[in-house]
Amino acid sequence: MWLEKNKAFFFDRDGILNKAIVKNNKPYSPRFPHQLKLNYELRSFIKKLKDKKYIIIVVTNQPDIKSGKLLKYTSKIINKIIKRYFLIDEVYICEHDKSDNCECRKPKNSMLKTASSKWNIDLKKSFLLGDRWKDIKAGDSVGCTTIFIDYNYHEMKPKYYNYKFDNISKMIKKMKEII
Repeated sequence: MWLEKNKAFFFDRDGILNKAIVKNNKPYSPRFPHQLKLNYELRSFIKKLKDKKYIIIVVTNQPDIKSGKLLKYTSKIINKIIKRYFLIDEVYICEHDKSDNCECRKPKNSMLKTASSKWNIDLKKSFLLGDRWKDIKAGDSVGCTTIFIDYNYHEMKPKYYNYKFDNISKMIKKMKEII
């Protein structure tokens, strides 16, 4: 029997679902629940995505766990808050840092492939929304439509993306027309 594949909307976490902590124009993850500031306007957008049968998945690099700057327990609390508020189907986390050279850390795409396999997702019918070049490269490498939110951080920008916006509100407005 042929089973039709699902479509997904992949979200980076920090800078997208919650506001990044920006210091010297560089983004950082919250390390404590009280630092978590949600991007509330995404909730109604995610509800629309769910109405259109998108699987909602978070893919996030959290190297502060490896370095000890973020407790695993605290990370679980933060992710639980995000998962519940935004009606997320699943959260995939890479707890490694660059030196580990793992397959799950974005810009590599193992988290996307794992989700695709588990949730029967057609990556070419799916979207990835992120605010850093690593997010966009991971999504592009598996054929997702990529959406880059450019907060103009002092770091490398992605070379290729399908859509670029300078804030979440503009992205939501445009994506509502597309999906």
